[in-house]
Amino acid sequence: MKEVSQQFDVATNFVGMLEKDDNMSPGIAAIKTLLMVLEKTKFDTVQEFHSTIQAAVGAMRKTDKPMTSVVSGTELFSRFITLAKFDDKTMDEVREIMLSRGKMFLEKLLESRNVIAKQAITFISEGCRILTHARSRTVREALILAAQNNKRFHVFVTHSAPDHHGEQMVSELEKAGIDCTLILDTAIGYVMETVDMVLVGAEGVVESGGIINRIGTVTMAICAREMKKPFYALVESFKFCRLYPLNQRDLPNEYKYNQKNLKDTAKVHPMVDYTPPGYITLLFTDLGILAPSAVSDELIKLYL
Repeated sequence: MKEVSQQFDVATNFVGMLEKDDNMSPGIAAIKTLLMVLEKTKFDTVQEFHSTIQAAVGAMRKTDKPMTSVVSGTELFSRFITLAKFDDKTMDEVREIMLSRGKMFLEKLLESRNVIAKQAITFISEGCRILTHARSRTVREALILAAQNNKRFHVFVTHSAPDHHGEQMVSELEKAGIDCTLILDTAIGYVMETVDMVLVGAEGVVESGGIINRIGTVTMAICAREMKKPFYALVESFKFCRLYPLNQRDLPNEYKYNQKNLKDTAKVHPMVDYTPPGYITLLFTDLGILAPSAVSDELIKLYL
């Protein structure tokens, strides 16, 4: 395995990107970090490339940042940049091809939120009432785009204990001129009967079409189905992951807990939960608007 330049610390760079840009997804930060590794490292063989990339991903997975999109995003990135034919190329040429494909892959991903927002706003009608959970950057972009298209609506945002990201979401939406109400997490049932739809983001989409998202999402989804409210998830395709959980226990612990808490999870609050596909009405993605049952087919296409 080739050593990355000593001046470049993978984990520090990854965490620094996220702290510097609050709007960046951990998955995007991970892909940008891998591109920097590719730029700063020379390889003698493709095997050395794979070993170095795996080591870089391992370093990022040891940080305390959410891991779901890091794992799925870096897997797709590595697969995409190695799909080209390298038989008659020198390693310098191979590296340049990988860099070019990696930058193209990243550029496409950076457009994902805008593509999803344009799809979602067709479902937001004048005067509707929307419930959302915590702070999803993708949901926020869709709501702001709807407001920019002169649609008036009201958004209920959960407080989202223990980190209270809902407060930040409300502040950002109000700055965009959107009427909001910050509600207690325990008020979901009370508010649900008054809303027209639920919009949530996701940290990951599993093979069954279910989603991994901030803790409390499955509670909201169960309540929405009971009260016959549509439950929509807005999520980028780089978050599609090769997992097939049947229940909460099936989620990997590194997705549910911070790295520092992995040794003893018995008394630790999980960060995410799993919402089964039966509770999800539609998924708005950069690949199109999908029923949960269509996710497995899209995953096959992504990993072919």
